[in-house]
Amino acid sequence: MTTKLDIAPDNDNQLVLARIIDAPVEQVYRGWTDPVLMKKWFAPRPWTTPKVVTDVRPGGSTLVVMADENGTEYPNPGQYLEVVPNKKLVFTDAYTGDWQASEKPFMTVTLTFEDIGGKTRYIARCQHWNAEDKAAHVQMGFHEGWGMVTEQLEAVLKAH
Repeated sequence: MTTKLDIAPDNDNQLVLARIIDAPVEQVYRGWTDPVLMKKWFAPRPWTTPKVVTDVRPGGSTLVVMADENGTEYPNPGQYLEVVPNKKLVFTDAYTGDWQASEKPFMTVTLTFEDIGGKTRYIARCQHWNAEDKAAHVQMGFHEGWGMVTEQLEAVLKAH
């Protein structure tokens, strides 16, 4: 089971989730970049992730489609801004690929991965465009949902 860490946000519009994941950095990074693995853990259950397409490079697009219990799909297009293998991923929904602006940007996510004795210190920083978007993400269940999927990620990595 993941271990919670208490990491403060950098500013008022940021939400942070930090954990120690019982898996090596390379596996955790792969869990975030391999579409086959992402389908197995990305959405908080009972939701699913029927489609994941990634082009993991700065400027590359990403599409993650989540589906609720009724099969209603929620596409989440975005674009990678920074990619440092096994160290850092930065992506945003402000662009939907090929630097095409989205209609309603919501957040930019910075993920960092740090080796600590064969485990991974994992920090997800979600930077929102404004206080309303941050509040909406809290209302959606950011801490519960991101915490749940981090545990799901760890379980998938242990099975592979």
